[in-house]
Amino acid sequence: MYLCTQILIFRRMKVKEIVSALERFAPLPLQDGWDNAGLQVGLTEAEVTGALLCLDVTEAVVDEAVALGFNLIVSHHPLIFGGLKSITGRTYVERCVMKAIRHGITICSHHTNMDNATGGVNYRIAEKLGLNNLRFLSPKEESLLKLVTFVPTAQADEVRQALFNAGCGCIGGYDSCSYNLAGEGTFRAGEGSNPFCGNIGELHREAEVRIETVLPTHLKGKAVSALLKAHPYEEPAYDLYPLKNKWMQAGSGLVGKLPDEMAVPEFLQLVKETFRAECVKFNNYTGKTVRTIALCGGGGAFLLPQAIGQGADAFLTGEFKYHDYFGHEEELLMVEIGHYESEQYTTEIFQSVIKEACPTLPVKMTSVHTNPIKYC
Repeated sequence: MYLCTQILIFRRMKVKEIVSALERFAPLPLQDGWDNAGLQVGLTEAEVTGALLCLDVTEAVVDEAVALGFNLIVSHHPLIFGGLKSITGRTYVERCVMKAIRHGITICSHHTNMDNATGGVNYRIAEKLGLNNLRFLSPKEESLLKLVTFVPTAQADEVRQALFNAGCGCIGGYDSCSYNLAGEGTFRAGEGSNPFCGNIGELHREAEVRIETVLPTHLKGKAVSALLKAHPYEEPAYDLYPLKNKWMQAGSGLVGKLPDEMAVPEFLQLVKETFRAECVKFNNYTGKTVRTIALCGGGGAFLLPQAIGQGADAFLTGEFKYHDYFGHEEELLMVEIGHYESEQYTTEIFQSVIKEACPTLPVKMTSVHTNPIKYC
């Protein structure tokens, strides 16, 4: 009976619940400023019938979703990057939008937010290569806040825990981080107020704890709501300060280590087999072995200076430009495997997130090979 009840609940899940699960894993504020991740087409109040996972949305992918009876497509690359001035079917993007709307299909995309998230696209690439000791190649900047509040001593633990539960206090591999300083607060309650302690019209002194903790900027609303709900005062005092610190839990690219040194030809063969690449491009690196590997899915050439600066022996990405290859022969091995090839395993992340949220929901990786580049 219990199992049947659980299955019934999962079958009644709405599209928005699946979308929310994906956004909890890779919050939309993590996307780069030029990106357009998130809901692309459709409504999210409908009950979800199935999810089709893909790297790119094409007409063939939408047709596949229709044939399967699925009303949700989850893609890595956004279908819509710029504003559509008309929807006439002139381009494949317009035709995909029209077809999706006609068949009641919702399309959502998780692009650079999934690239920049812990456990995201670059982590999956690193996992496939067997890398360990991972860290972001270019951590996010100006993405942190410090929250300071003042709480009666007896309620400090409760408020502090509420902030931690809202996502505050994570620094590197540590959580529940805060600084606490005992002191004394003063206030006088005015007419019409409802003070937690003290009397209206009288100056009151209260033993308080100053709590300081950090949080990502995108959790500001959640943290403030948690604070206001847990704090005993009618009008809690709190401050938010922007921080210049790098946020080490999100960013572009990764750097990690192979279990052991590998000869360059051996590493190139590993890469080619792992990513099923028909063509692997590389520079005339003068080194004989590699171990510290920098990587970035898609077009990661912009991170080449960071890879060099962090002492990587090799930098793997989907795309370099011709002139990027010049002048680095003695610095590191540059490895280019193709944009599609580098990000193809993103659908595995989508699958694991969705299956955790709704184990019984039909989920399928597209059978359409959407790579527009062919080799001969």
